[in-house]
Amino acid sequence: MIRGERVRLRAIEKADLPAFVRWLNDPEIRQGISLNRPISLAEEEEWFADLLKKPQQERPLAIEIQPDPDKEEWAFVGNCGLFDIDWESRSAEIGIHIGEKKYWDQGFGTRVMRLVCKHAFGDLNLHRVWLRVFETNQRAIRAYEKAGFTQEGRFREGKHLDGKYVDVLIMSVLRPEWQEDQ
Repeated sequence: MIRGERVRLRAIEKADLPAFVRWLNDPEIRQGISLNRPISLAEEEEWFADLLKKPQQERPLAIEIQPDPDKEEWAFVGNCGLFDIDWESRSAEIGIHIGEKKYWDQGFGTRVMRLVCKHAFGDLNLHRVWLRVFETNQRAIRAYEKAGFTQEGRFREGKHLDGKYVDVLIMSVLRPEWQEDQ
């Protein structure tokens, strides 16, 4: 388990899959990720089976948060992880998804991003962590900026979303920048 302030990351279990299906079938949640259609539990079970074949460092992790800092109760709210790790360049893409909407806008996304970066730069000795985000996802952009990410590029009209084209922003943080922020 990877622990941070009121957030922790653990391995995804098969019992988590129904929550993923519920979240990923919510159109509001799908707006922020690259999933265009609803999914079935069978598809999610297939994803989980494939997940177990990936290198451990590239398996997404379940996000648990502590809603009340005075209570030792934890809520499963989403997933995050590093993928497409380039060990030669010491670079990886990062992804995050918080499916429990009642915990949006409470700073948990920023905390998770900081925790994953700490793991990436400290434990995995990476130099660069980057991500893609739709320009329409202002909530996520604010969380990424608070976690130290800066915009470095833009795929103009790179995604067709809700009947229109939107830009896809590329954001990153380098180890020296992240260390200065901490």
